[in-house]
Amino acid sequence: MNFERTTKMHSWFGRGRSLQVAVSGCCLLAFTLFGYDQGVFGGILQNADWLNQFGHPSDTKTGIIVASYNLGCLLGCFINFWIGNPLGRRKVIWLAASIIIFGAILQTTAFSVAHLVIGRIVTGMGTGLETSTVPMYQSELCEGHKRGRLVSAEVLFVGVGISLAYWFDFGMSFAGGPIAWRLPIAFQIVFAVVVIVLVFGLPESPRWLYNHDRAEEAVEVMCMIYDKPAEDPLIEHEISQIIDAIKIEESNGRFKWRNIFKKDPVQTGRRVLLAWGVQCMNQVGGINLVVYYITTVLVENVGLDPQLAQILGGCINMMFMFGSLVPSFFLDQMGRRKTMFWGCAGLGFSMMMISILLSFQGTSVEKQTAAASVAFFFTYMLIFGGTVNCVPWVYVPEILPLEARAKGTAVGISSNWLWNFTIVMITPIIINRLQWKAYLIFMVTNFAFIPIFYFFYPETSNKTLEDIDFLFINGGRDSGLPKLPFVSRTTDSSTDIEQGNTSEEGLKKAATQDLNTQHVEKI
Repeated sequence: MNFERTTKMHSWFGRGRSLQVAVSGCCLLAFTLFGYDQGVFGGILQNADWLNQFGHPSDTKTGIIVASYNLGCLLGCFINFWIGNPLGRRKVIWLAASIIIFGAILQTTAFSVAHLVIGRIVTGMGTGLETSTVPMYQSELCEGHKRGRLVSAEVLFVGVGISLAYWFDFGMSFAGGPIAWRLPIAFQIVFAVVVIVLVFGLPESPRWLYNHDRAEEAVEVMCMIYDKPAEDPLIEHEISQIIDAIKIEESNGRFKWRNIFKKDPVQTGRRVLLAWGVQCMNQVGGINLVVYYITTVLVENVGLDPQLAQILGGCINMMFMFGSLVPSFFLDQMGRRKTMFWGCAGLGFSMMMISILLSFQGTSVEKQTAAASVAFFFTYMLIFGGTVNCVPWVYVPEILPLEARAKGTAVGISSNWLWNFTIVMITPIIINRLQWKAYLIFMVTNFAFIPIFYFFYPETSNKTLEDIDFLFINGGRDSGLPKLPFVSRTTDSSTDIEQGNTSEEGLKKAATQDLNTQHVEKI
């Protein structure tokens, strides 16, 4: 394949490594904002001025106030289903950050529950757009052998945002008055403004460009990202794979939104359901019981005073961040399946121990066992950050075919927010009424996810996005099952090229399938 042209496209951040860092930095900051949004309310629910301002809401009303954000996120995913593919990745990220700013202003200026709920729904809409676009954007602008680490790093920064929010809440609690909770809510505007500025200087996804008949721009972007000429084997190889993937996906005609769950040659419907299911696992294991309500849980179930509960809540949420360090460096070596198996087992065990230790209510050892249960909140968050939190965010954009990636990601991430809303809504009620028995629910769900993932989810580590199409065409369930010869060749050759193997043998392996003359001319 020969591209007799020079690139004309420019970015604010140059080419090659600096541009890759800028793309990753923008995505990381967007997910820091996501984490901050999730964590900021957990530290103010016990704030005296906040309680007075909103009339000391009951557990049901508290659930509505907190969960309204997640309802907005779900709505944002539905909106992205319709606008994500026409607008492109960059414009959706810009729009998401703008909506978050508007919602943050509404929340900061709220003096009634209705005003606050509307602000949280608007902010949630922006977050739904953001979370269903950013991992996809990062996945489409990086090499296959780095994808797991880079998208996992985004999840690490969710933990950074949550921790920052909790400690900001704690520091502001000493200020007293309305500024103690209004300023932490308003601070999310800072993150959103920086994301807006950064995204203006970044290129569009080359896969999105190619899918919209803008092949020349797609090649230019790839040349900028990898800092290589258009004739370089890596650029030619990536384009070859995109062409072949699109050809297969369009073998039954151009993709239409109504085909999102249809059984086709690349099993689009099955893959969308897998994306929806893995994000369900991210939430139904009970994470938001800890993220949103840990202070309330430590006060009402464990019996700590509010200030100590807030300190411990901040420390527990830092475990999320520390756990996320591991997949940020090693997820591609760890594998998606094994990470989920061990993670779900650890989370189920932690919830079981919390339930057992809190069950000694009314006995002489109640205080000691309740205090001991705090240790398993720490282990829960550490394990979650290192396993079940990161894999779904990586898995959703990589499991979906290119034609359905924008809509399928919106559907997959909608599962996160649907179950997020459900758990956040019911948690104050079940914690107040079921006490220690509530944790048994999450113990069961975590253990149940192990066989589900084993039987239905294939391994996707270290494969290019286009290779995964062939995995589903072949019907293989894991990396050890037979694949079409094309998959083995592209997987090996892409790795060789990405890792800089430009020896004669490496280039021979990289010399990929014969492409139609019309495909070459199309580029």
